[in-house]
Amino acid sequence: MKRSFLLPLLMLAALSGVARAEKADTTKPTNIEADQMVYDDVRQVKTFTGNVVMTRGTLIIKAGRVVLTTDQYGYENAVLYAAPGSLATFRQKRDGGPDLWIEGQAERIEYSEQTEVSKLFQRAHIQRMDGKRITDEVNGEFISYDSRAEFYSVNNTASGQSKPGAGRITAVIQPRNPPPAQPGQPAQPATPQPTQPGKDQ
Repeated sequence: MKRSFLLPLLMLAALSGVARAEKADTTKPTNIEADQMVYDDVRQVKTFTGNVVMTRGTLIIKAGRVVLTTDQYGYENAVLYAAPGSLATFRQKRDGGPDLWIEGQAERIEYSEQTEVSKLFQRAHIQRMDGKRITDEVNGEFISYDSRAEFYSVNNTASGQSKPGAGRITAVIQPRNPPPAQPGQPAQPATPQPTQPGKDQ
């Protein structure tokens, strides 16, 4: 069975348990731009280098280098490498609303099609957005997401294990239902001022 080599990258857009990637993207053609492509048919390795831009529907992936490897069972593994001084990034629309998005970035992003686990290494960041408003975001040196279990973890070292003194992970979780705006308060009636003795009434 032939597998789409972009499937591993599509899963990166599901890095939050309730963030579902745009379903229509799976039926769209894949477009890849790069300065160079090398395909090793014997080892089943495709390497794209130099300002790599991969798009499929609403999904946009940018990296300095992308390596796609097919194992003996037909599963693919994808590794995105950031260009020097930059980060590998992805952005994709989520189902559930007209303007919902998920974005992620890291120095290296790995995905195993067999295990359906995505891993973001070093300066890892994921955020969900409603239009331009960020609704949730997490930061750490390592983020792992298991799409089967809909479970992800964030650690303070790129080894995938948190260590005391190695740094802090951060998370910002906005309220799901912000309180409605309070209506304007009615004007308070003027308080009558007491008359002072000796003044004309």
